Amino acid sequence: MGDMSFLRRRSATPAGPDFDVLAMDPGDWPGNLGAGLLPAPDGTCQGVFLRYDLFGGRGPAMVIGNLPEGSPAREVPEGEVPFEVAQLLLALENDEEVTVVSTEDVPVMQGDNLLIVRRVKLSESRISCVQFDRSDNVLVTIAAWDRPITDDLYALLKPLPAELFQQG
Repeated sequence: MGDMSFLRRRSATPAGPDFDVLAMDPGDWPGNLGAGLLPAPDGTCQGVFLRYDLFGGRGPAMVIGNLPEGSPAREVPEGEVPFEVAQLLLALENDEEVTVVSTEDVPVMQGDNLLIVRRVKLSESRISCVQFDRSDNVLVTIAAWDRPITDDLYALLKPLPAELFQQG
């Protein structure tokens, strides 16, 4: 994980998140996958994000975050980029100042469900970003580098087993 060490939990026996993580199954997906947990001071999981490296070692192309209700990473000041966009920029070693230009809500069908997807338009046009709330109030954010996010991506998202995030 390299520079992700700040995400290590402080407790001796770190466990996985206490919610399903909605993401793409790494078994179905090419490239390398990295996962980070956001711990609260009490050791509870405040969110999970996954970095998909689709470029074969040239850095992540996509970050998918799952942040439960109350996660401090959800509290982003007006005009500032979502946490996952900041993580993607960090991973790409891109230190440009990126801001939110506009947002629009778009209805998307996912199977039989209607998702209200918030498309976040950023000052860096190579980043695509969308967000939606799950029925359990977990905020899912997808940030992609140099790849448009199309509606068929939502069909690839599924809950991953918590065992994937067990450490130690």
